[in-house]
Amino acid sequence: MMGNIGNLNMDHKAHVSENRTSPKPISPSRIHKDLPGSPHQETQASSMIRRAAGKAPHVCVVGAGVAGLRCADVLLQHGMRVTILEGRDRVGGRLCQSSALGHMVDLGPNWIHGTDNNPILDLAKQTNTVIMNWDGRQSVFDHLGKQMPDKEATETSEVVWGIIEQAMKLSNEESAKIPAEKSLYAYFEEQVVEMFPGDKEKGKRTAVLQMAEMWGAFVGSPVQRQSLKFLWLEECIDGENLFVAGTYHKILQKIAQPALKKAAVMFGHKVTRIVSSEQAEDPKLTVELEGRESQIFDEVVMTAPLGWLKRNTDAFVPALPERLQEGIKAIGYGNLDKVYITFPTAFWNDSTTNTTTTATTSNTTPNVPATAAPLRPSAAVNPSHYPGFTHFLAPHYTPTNPSHWNQEAMNLAALPPPTAHPTLLFYIHGPTSLHIASLLRTSPASKHDALLTSFFEPYYSLLPSYSASNPDHQPKAILATAWANDELAGYGSYANFPVGLERGDEDIEAMRRGVPEKGLWFAGEHTAPFVALGTVTGAWWSGESVAKQIAGAYGLEGDLDVVAR
Repeated sequence: MMGNIGNLNMDHKAHVSENRTSPKPISPSRIHKDLPGSPHQETQASSMIRRAAGKAPHVCVVGAGVAGLRCADVLLQHGMRVTILEGRDRVGGRLCQSSALGHMVDLGPNWIHGTDNNPILDLAKQTNTVIMNWDGRQSVFDHLGKQMPDKEATETSEVVWGIIEQAMKLSNEESAKIPAEKSLYAYFEEQVVEMFPGDKEKGKRTAVLQMAEMWGAFVGSPVQRQSLKFLWLEECIDGENLFVAGTYHKILQKIAQPALKKAAVMFGHKVTRIVSSEQAEDPKLTVELEGRESQIFDEVVMTAPLGWLKRNTDAFVPALPERLQEGIKAIGYGNLDKVYITFPTAFWNDSTTNTTTTATTSNTTPNVPATAAPLRPSAAVNPSHYPGFTHFLAPHYTPTNPSHWNQEAMNLAALPPPTAHPTLLFYIHGPTSLHIASLLRTSPASKHDALLTSFFEPYYSLLPSYSASNPDHQPKAILATAWANDELAGYGSYANFPVGLERGDEDIEAMRRGVPEKGLWFAGEHTAPFVALGTVTGAWWSGESVAKQIAGAYGLEGDLDVVAR
């Protein structure tokens, strides 16, 4: 059954750490031609089938997430009648917050991806949302649970991001020549053999490959499943990646305001089927709802996530065009979840003499000069705090993780006042996400905290000053997102590009085009410009683009607000 979903947990561009190398902008023939407002996109819009000029259609937007809300805003600005059908009882979809821990946290995105001409950054500034730059410090524990020496961890990290940068460049320049079945991990394996040959270098090869596993948290799937051929589609907007320390709640309120004020927003309305008429001119679409009367519209914008589309391609009558179905099937859909663990005190910050790894400026924010002025409103990390990021590589010391999945935690006690709180945020992806979701799904709620504590205690217990006998060092509250259990989230998080993908860019374009001749359009992070796939910004742009194309089809073009009012 179809419900909405806004544009969720789209953090794969930067959520793990500022230590990701973000290569220089790639060829304009690939990325920049695909940005909003480019001549390429204008051509796409003008080629859509036009309807009765001057008529103001009734448009249905399925989903009140970022894409749906922005689409509704732009449609309303052009004088159209808009109805939003939302499967949940709130706006935001996967962009949402919770105060269950005693302080507000984001259950979806935590980051703003890129700072160059990013409308989401503009909204953060308008709403005085606290955003920040992490300083790049990290702590790394090896497979035995021992903290890696600073020099070794730094060198290993630099090698990892150097290989990713090389791989990104290769993917951009030689994509057509790269076999579809070749993974990013296979490229890593080739590179480490060349860089560290011989038995004496085996330890370095192993360390690099273990650290390379962190890439999985960027895409929501193991690095072994990341396509090398289409790694270039993981490129992001130029500039810095900023952490939203104050959460997205004020930004979401700003985005939702126009739709809530002027559109008909119907919560608890799950769409089960969309039937397009066979009329050649002025087609109508019937939207069937679970337990409610069907409704008829001139146009329908579907913003359900890719994961939902994959499971429900038969919800469209007549069947979607074959090329569109191929695109939906081909693009991957990853799993990224979050587990917040709050303690009575941030015991790990009690010691300031721990060995930590400091990444170089070129590896933390390579697209931003070292002298770049800080953005406002923003705040710096307190350098006396324990590092912002901790990586646990291939842990072999815990029975609750027999597959040795990497773990990563963020130190939210290092956030600037008043947003700081004694919380560790664990990002879990792929198999770990599915494993935790399964534990939560198959166990009574009364046992969830104990299960989560059992799984994560081996990691937070390695942090400085921890004492098992100190009650202040034991979890006070735990919150897991479990998007992998959420039907309306498509049982996952956001689009990615798996091994075996042969026409990734064309698959995205097929979904982006939709079926305009039938009045059926698609929006969401999976239809975003290539430079913003899988991000909140991408969802915003996708909704805006569809709305502008519909306005153009009815001869209703005109000026619109650059950001939500």
